[in-house]
Amino acid sequence: MRMQHRASSTAAALSMVLLAPRFVNAAPSSCEALAKLVLPDTSITLAQPVPAGEFTLPGDLRPDQLSAPGVTPAAGVLKKLPAFCRVAVTLKPSSDSDIRVEIWMPQANWNGKYEAVGNGGWAGSITYANMAEALLNGYATSGTDTGHMGGGGSFALGHPEKLIDFAWRSEHEMTIKAKAAIKAFYGEDPKFSYWVGCSSGGKQGLKEAQNFPDDYDGIVAGAPVLNWTHRSIEALWVALAALKDAASYIPPEKYPLIHQAAVAACDERDGLKDGIIGDPVSCRFDPATLECKEGDSPQCLTRPQVEAARKIYEPAQNPRTGERLSPRFEPGSELGWRAIAGGPAPFLAANDYFKYVVFRNPDWDWRTFDLDRDATLADRIDNGTINATSVDLKRFTAHRGKLILYHGWTDTNITPAATIEYFEKVTAQMGGAAETAQSIRLFMVPGMNHCGGGEGPSVFNMPSTLERWVEDGKPPDQVLASHLTAGKVDRTRPLCPYPKVAQYKGTGDPDDAVNFTCR
Repeated sequence: MRMQHRASSTAAALSMVLLAPRFVNAAPSSCEALAKLVLPDTSITLAQPVPAGEFTLPGDLRPDQLSAPGVTPAAGVLKKLPAFCRVAVTLKPSSDSDIRVEIWMPQANWNGKYEAVGNGGWAGSITYANMAEALLNGYATSGTDTGHMGGGGSFALGHPEKLIDFAWRSEHEMTIKAKAAIKAFYGEDPKFSYWVGCSSGGKQGLKEAQNFPDDYDGIVAGAPVLNWTHRSIEALWVALAALKDAASYIPPEKYPLIHQAAVAACDERDGLKDGIIGDPVSCRFDPATLECKEGDSPQCLTRPQVEAARKIYEPAQNPRTGERLSPRFEPGSELGWRAIAGGPAPFLAANDYFKYVVFRNPDWDWRTFDLDRDATLADRIDNGTINATSVDLKRFTAHRGKLILYHGWTDTNITPAATIEYFEKVTAQMGGAAETAQSIRLFMVPGMNHCGGGEGPSVFNMPSTLERWVEDGKPPDQVLASHLTAGKVDRTRPLCPYPKVAQYKGTGDPDDAVNFTCR
């Protein structure tokens, strides 16, 4: 899932961060003329004006590529797009590279800016719906399939250059080529360049900031898979606990039972009983409170199921050294456990990582995974290729680059505390909280799942928040988030820059953000 988190039309009326369009008067050149544009390692396969209205997507997309906030595609069609120049290119920075990129540029009312959109999972297709969202907001935009087709990791087997393309090269090469096309079309460079992505897209944004700090002025990195290796280890930790032994398997029908018990145990710790665990770090819920007195039933957990649940709530640890390899999944996340513990196999992205990257064996059996031996091997093999764990962002902030991180507390794809730990390491590298806050801020979102959704307010506008910071020098002291039911806002809350949390003032409507403060 790769939500860009622009506010919906309903929530936008409540937001204090939306920007009025700032259109420029650049007169574009002929779109067709871009077919003759000469760029290194680049073949331009299409340069075509697209009229306003419906746009039919190419036929090689997975279903999850057909949705994005604010865009409603049906049967592979994006509706109500403005007229734009569509440029498709193939990049070959290595002899084994085959990176597809599309660049879309408004024919009129360009806002003078460029927004690149990220991918999710193993990528494998261009996120057209997210590009459409950027286009609707006046941006020139681009997206890439990262150099392969299909949503799994099998492409990496025997293709080290393609793995590098996926890991970081495709995004950087796309950025260079997109900016060149934008200048050729409008006759001027974009005034500001932004990266917006979640999940793998968040990791891609961090890679850009770490390796190519001049590519973007601002980056939104949601729920970043910043340590792909240890995220995969955590997924296998859960699989060994909940899937290897049939007796330990927790039927998804029991997830609501566990969730309700966790919320009951920890909800009020943040000072307000609202059905959301506002600060899961302080929650010490023990699923043993649900253990069956005898036998099994839908209203209790067997002893092996209790132990499996406990493992999910624990960090992955090396059994020999005790080294912690990944943070835990948090109390409150239980409704999403199907992704990591629903079986029959582990989380796909993690299973593929060990099959095709670490062991290079498509027949590898996850049940043979050894936390001590194989975690060490995986760390040695990646060596920073995919992982985006460098904490030195000083080159990015030196040119006034701004980074917004965000993560939902009920995420079951990526452990939320991994983003907090990264932010804290960056803060130490930057010289402290005050210095870091000038350029980098993290927002944790109570009750939000992976990149959106969930029981908490999870509709917000991080791209516009970033724009105000980059262009107007207004750092975000809070971000308004909304929860929608049937398209209508029924709760708002402020998101606070970490380590602050939203606390109820004690009076007023607890579903209205004005009655909360960041402390």
